[in-house]
Amino acid sequence: MAAPAPSKNGRKALGRLSLPERTFVADALRAETVGGVLLLVAAIAALVWANTLSGSYESVSDFHIGPSALGLDLSIEHWAADGLLAVFFFVAGIELKRELVAGDLRDPKAAILPVVAALCGMAVPALVYFLVNITGGGSLDGWAVPTATDIAFALAVLAVIGTSLPSSLRAFLLTLAVVDDLFAILIIAIFFTSDINFAALAGAVVGLGVFWLLRRKGVRGWYIYVPLALVIWGLMYNSGIHATIAGVAMGLMLRCTRRDGEERSPGEHIEHLVRPFSAGLAVPLFALFSAGVAVSGGALTDVFTKPETLGVVLGLVVGKAVGIFGGTWLTARFTRASLSDELAWPDVFAVASLAGIGFTVSLLIGELAFTEDPLLTDEIKAAVLMGSLIAAVLSSVLLKLRNAKYRAVCADEERDDDLDGIPDIYEEDKPEYHLRMAEIYEKKAAEHRRLAEVTGGASDGSGRPA
Repeated sequence: MAAPAPSKNGRKALGRLSLPERTFVADALRAETVGGVLLLVAAIAALVWANTLSGSYESVSDFHIGPSALGLDLSIEHWAADGLLAVFFFVAGIELKRELVAGDLRDPKAAILPVVAALCGMAVPALVYFLVNITGGGSLDGWAVPTATDIAFALAVLAVIGTSLPSSLRAFLLTLAVVDDLFAILIIAIFFTSDINFAALAGAVVGLGVFWLLRRKGVRGWYIYVPLALVIWGLMYNSGIHATIAGVAMGLMLRCTRRDGEERSPGEHIEHLVRPFSAGLAVPLFALFSAGVAVSGGALTDVFTKPETLGVVLGLVVGKAVGIFGGTWLTARFTRASLSDELAWPDVFAVASLAGIGFTVSLLIGELAFTEDPLLTDEIKAAVLMGSLIAAVLSSVLLKLRNAKYRAVCADEERDDDLDGIPDIYEEDKPEYHLRMAEIYEKKAAEHRRLAEVTGGASDGSGRPA
């Protein structure tokens, strides 16, 4: 498939990031990678626990705790899905707000590529699921399960297999995941809302208004916001709208632009404080109590024979890769942008395959879609795990094939020959950089001349007759 012809203005798709954006992406993905490794460990622990001591796993997961008078007498599994994941979605809300006001999504021209790619990467898996279940006579309720990408799990796979990715591909993957989270939030809010308690919803809205007003007035203090957030969450839960929406709403209300004298915006500061709790505790605990499904030969066979589970697997493995790659290629084609010189279209397909790793949000949607059928819920979870595993293996193979190229690109991005702390690739159009390099080369040349004179003098002295 030929790449689109370059435009007259030379605009590049997946081109080099600006230095501030590259630094932000590197820091964000570093934190996501650590969280992803913990998530991977928690998922494995859940599978081992559920398949060796299934009785105790079910007992702990089903153990209820909480004030029943407030409608919060929930199981541990329920607390993990509705409570802890609200923290995850709070961080997702901050990430989305930052992308909209200070990141790639603030520029419509730059935003169109990841947005279209993410939309196609959600629509095509849903279509695959729909077609499989229409032809196989399965339930259409799980159409949204394969639409989500788990960025932390995807980065954990990269960390485990030791594959480098150029910063532009990593940023593309991160932005995809942010847009993916946004539409996953909308899907949960629109399609998985039960009967609405308007009194509780009104209370949640009032609470969010108070939260916004306090932030607007510059009021500080965790002892104010944490209790308020808990009240908003409780009211949102009792309203019938999924409680994680409260986390997203509060995250979107934070200011993510910097003012004079600020090293970080309030949103970035709070994200820095909350992300370790989200990635290191909240999401792994959710995985521990959601990924524990019984694995047997029969169960694995069912994953590939039942239309619901097969639709999830094919949606993640085929739908994600085809959707994201197709959306990216079509966007580049119709905007007449050429792919960055450092990349090739197989690189985009490899990252699209990596995005087929759906875990956290896919498991959550699976629980919401088949809440009345516990057996099918477990089978859907097994399908999410199997589809994510296949996508991880496939993308690992594809990325390994190009790893030597990626290492060279990353080395070029990191090169700092003038030792000023800024990669040379960002200074090559600055006269000061070339003056510094000329001075460095002159010093090296002088040192080589001195060594040559010393070596030449020694040779003359040793070669003279006695």
